[in-house]
Amino acid sequence: MKKYYPLLFILLLFACNTNNNNNINKEIISTKTLADSLTDVIIQHPDSLLLKENLIQYYREQNNYEKAIKSTRGYILNDSLNPRLWHIYAVLLLEQKDTAQAINTFRKTIDLYPNNVDLTYLASIYANQKNDKALIIANLLLKDFKKNSEKDAFFIKGLYYTNVNNKLEAITYFNQCLALDFNFMEAYREKAIALADLKKHKDAIDVLIKATTLNNHYDEGYFYLGEFYKKINNHSAAIESYNKAILYNPDNLEAKEALNQIQQ
Repeated sequence: MKKYYPLLFILLLFACNTNNNNNINKEIISTKTLADSLTDVIIQHPDSLLLKENLIQYYREQNNYEKAIKSTRGYILNDSLNPRLWHIYAVLLLEQKDTAQAINTFRKTIDLYPNNVDLTYLASIYANQKNDKALIIANLLLKDFKKNSEKDAFFIKGLYYTNVNNKLEAITYFNQCLALDFNFMEAYREKAIALADLKKHKDAIDVLIKATTLNNHYDEGYFYLGEFYKKINNHSAAIESYNKAILYNPDNLEAKEALNQIQQ
């Protein structure tokens, strides 16, 4: 099952020259890496959080998490009450699967600035750990952040119940998500997985057909369609679905492996 976390709220804005005060000399860029150039500009403008975010995101895009995390820690040392930096640090830790430290860091962020984004991250982690604190946070989201987080709160509840093997309860909450947002692809996916776990493979297929009709580039939807077609021994449909998953996301390793297995 795929874990659910909201999107990382780091802006990658390389166009630093939109502000005349932040112009980067073109000759410097031609002889230095972008990271070096950004570092030079940060030294000139040490109070610019945007420039720091750009550098962290650059390292992240390069899959250089060591430097991304080290840079973020350094910025936090000089600005320890900035919830934005703590948020970025928590997400980086989570992406590196340091879940325990990520939990502590999200808690720190929320202590500094209670907000729906970090609460959703934290609740999602708890839901995947089968920790009923997920439900407490989901109820808090419904109480204090309902306007922006109602569907996320229901999704978290569904995720928790599916992980503790109460599939019917989970489906109820996924349906509430979809009633609020019929384009919530993750809710379709998790609802379909829950139905399949109940041996309702044809119902699961119907759910994913709807999802991939609404979003015909949804590679995860096609991957799970392939999985459920395989369960009912419709191998030709499974192969077609795996191929679509790979078409729309050539990096979908699960679909590639499944396709190789079914074709052997």
